[in-house]
Amino acid sequence: MLTRPLAPAPSTGPGPSLLFSLSTWTWSGPGPDGQDIAHILLAHPPGRTSHDTPSAIETRMRHVGASLGPLVGAHEAIADLNGCLRVISSRVLLKFGGSRYGLRLPIRPGWTDLIIRRGRAVLILGLDPLPQSTTASRLDTYLDTAREADRLLFGLARTP
Repeated sequence: MLTRPLAPAPSTGPGPSLLFSLSTWTWSGPGPDGQDIAHILLAHPPGRTSHDTPSAIETRMRHVGASLGPLVGAHEAIADLNGCLRVISSRVLLKFGGSRYGLRLPIRPGWTDLIIRRGRAVLILGLDPLPQSTTASRLDTYLDTAREADRLLFGLARTP
C-alpha cells in the first residue's frame, strides 16, 4: 500500500500581508497597579480598496485577535496571552497562533528594557482603522473614543 506524506496543516493565523500592513505603536505607561508597563497597540490602516469596508477591517482585526488568544473588552478581566512576546537581542516580536509569521514591534527608549524586566505588555487591538502616521494627540483621541465605544480588545502579552 502506498502512503502519501502528510501535508502541513493550513495556517489559520494571519498571513504576512495582513501582519505587514498593521499599524503598530509601543509605549510605556502606568498599568492598573500604578507601576510602569509596556503597551502595544495594533490597528488596521485605513482601507485602500472597495474591499476594505469597516466590516471587513473589523473581521480582519478580530481574526488577528483570535490568533493571539482570548482578547477581551475594556470592562472584562484582562486575558493572559502567555508566550506571544519574544525578545531576540534588542528586538521584540509578537507571535500569532496558527501563523509561522511574527510581527516585529517598534522599539522605544526603555520600552524593551521594561519588556525584559517585567516579561509582559498590555496588548490593545483596535477594531477601527488608524493610519500609522497618526500624531500622538490623534492616537490619544482614538484610544479614548474607541474605549468609550467598546471598540478595543485587550490582553496581557507575556514572554515565555
